Amino acid sequence: MTYDPKIHHRRTIRLKGYDYCRAGLCFITVCSQDRLCLFGRIEKGAMILNDAGNMVQRQWMALPHRFQNIQLHECIVMPNHFHGIVGVPLVGTRKDAPTQDLEMAYDPTTPKNGQPQGGAHITLGDIVGAFKCITTHEYIRGVKTENWPQFSQKLWQRNYYEHIIRDEKSYLEISEYIQTNPAKWQDDKYFVT
Repeated sequence: MTYDPKIHHRRTIRLKGYDYCRAGLCFITVCSQDRLCLFGRIEKGAMILNDAGNMVQRQWMALPHRFQNIQLHECIVMPNHFHGIVGVPLVGTRKDAPTQDLEMAYDPTTPKNGQPQGGAHITLGDIVGAFKCITTHEYIRGVKTENWPQFSQKLWQRNYYEHIIRDEKSYLEISEYIQTNPAKWQDDKYFVT
């Protein structure tokens, strides 16, 4: 198929005029490819994580060990997507972590000798990219060793949704949305049967 700019363009998810170098809180949503329900199920309005869902949650909670000064707030793993609020610092550096091939895949500041370079700026894209890469790697391991359901080519959709949280009212509304998401699953735009 030849390139057609009318149908083959990517729309930016960036907020026009927002300074992404500023510290701030961001609400993110990451969806599984084809919205496959791979991470558990909703039962009586509560999210019941399976082993893969527990892994996704565990890897999200481990991100502050990989990135200095990020702060994690509300989050939830849903059957086919993940919501989280993350505080991104103004300027930060990646923490030293054991060198693994996986880290080389998502950390462009790590040279071939495996030693992180100091002073690299943390971006929301770095954080989400690391999260998606690590969870994909772990999910593949689960498919091979724990008989988790297989997926086709990609675990996660290509992009992610982001929303800059500008004030306390917005933060409280988004936090409540995350907390009550399982109870409203059937009305969720990501709901599939």
